[in-house]
Amino acid sequence: MTSAATSGAPLLLLDGASLWFRAFHAIPEKITAPDGRSVNAVRGFTDMVASLITKHSPSRLVVCLDLNWRPTFRVDLVPSYKAHRLDSSATAAPGAEEVPDRLTPQVEMILEVLAAAGIATGGADGLEADDVLGTLATRERTDSVVVVSGDRDLLQLVRDEPTPPVRVLYAGRGLARAELFGPAEVSAKYGVPVANAGRAYADMATLRGDASDGLPGVAGIGDKSAALLISRFGSLEALQSALDDPAADLSQGVRAKLRAAETYLKAAAPVVRVVCDADVELSRPDTLPATPADPGRLLELATEFNAESPIARLVKAMTAAHSS
Repeated sequence: MTSAATSGAPLLLLDGASLWFRAFHAIPEKITAPDGRSVNAVRGFTDMVASLITKHSPSRLVVCLDLNWRPTFRVDLVPSYKAHRLDSSATAAPGAEEVPDRLTPQVEMILEVLAAAGIATGGADGLEADDVLGTLATRERTDSVVVVSGDRDLLQLVRDEPTPPVRVLYAGRGLARAELFGPAEVSAKYGVPVANAGRAYADMATLRGDASDGLPGVAGIGDKSAALLISRFGSLEALQSALDDPAADLSQGVRAKLRAAETYLKAAAPVVRVVCDADVELSRPDTLPATPADPGRLLELATEFNAESPIARLVKAMTAAHSS
């Protein structure tokens, strides 16, 4: 369910959990609703969305969700994948993510605000928000795309061709210090080839590993050496093929490190790469409305969640996006 209209304004894709986690940790927990419930994430996330709409004036917007934060196929390939983030408490459901107690109830509040505002959410059964973002960005053929996330793995989505372009607004240090990346910026910052910067970034990340996702990487290969190898050979597959070529430009030390990690590399590559052909379901058409879908309910939520100001800013931003 997407809009067929072409306006020149971008499709804005938001990594929901990434942003509301950051909102939760950025806004003091002492901010509560009249009934005492924490609403710091609700207020912070709503302000983030309002700010992003104001900055980018999108014609379409989707907040992408984790329907499975630790997909089975990734765990089967690399059992350590996100294992350090499992909730080990006695009352936790099997496979549940460790989430602050005061954040969990706020996720449902945020979804209520989005529904009343008329902002689409999207998910794919059994997959992460990364895969929803990857699918929606990759298949878009109408509007330019801006993906917003605090996860560097999404840098693999940047593209200039085929048009329309895809850019990633990396908010790992907060929205105020977010950096906008295209292929040129990814190449300049990480030393990978600009021609295939997105895919090359994923290959580099596979080599170096990612402790935040429980991916060990190749022992002895860091950011610079990983980027150098991908630049030299063009892709992870070409690098792995070079291991069988005695004439390939690989030192004995690097060969030994890669040989020792062959099983890991074979398994990790599809774990790091986001799914780009998921069966994504949207809660509603992705056109950003000029006015809330249910203004009465949104007003009730604003009072109930002590979020009058952030919700007012969201409504103002939605209206302004249609007049820009």
